[in-house]
Amino acid sequence: MTFRHVAMFRFTDDATEQQRVALARGIDGMPEATGTIEAARYRHGFDAGVNPASWDYVVVADFASADDYLAYRDHPAHQALIRDLVQPVVADRASVQYEVPG
Repeated sequence: MTFRHVAMFRFTDDATEQQRVALARGIDGMPEATGTIEAARYRHGFDAGVNPASWDYVVVADFASADDYLAYRDHPAHQALIRDLVQPVVADRASVQYEVPG
């Protein structure tokens, strides 16, 4: 079984390009920092701008189990990322976690 986590962000109007890039770099480091997920099973990126009502950024992460996801969610490095890089620039956040069949 695969346990998938998807998080979407809308940036604040005053979020700078530098802050957005810092967030992306921070997210990039989460597999190594938390040790709970393989980098190949962790994808994220900026919206392509095709649809006007889309979110600005997405993270999609596949875990071996719900327990592995919870370890990632609660890991101090992930909590620091949220505090230092997400909260200052994100106006709205949505997420969903679900089991992927097969």
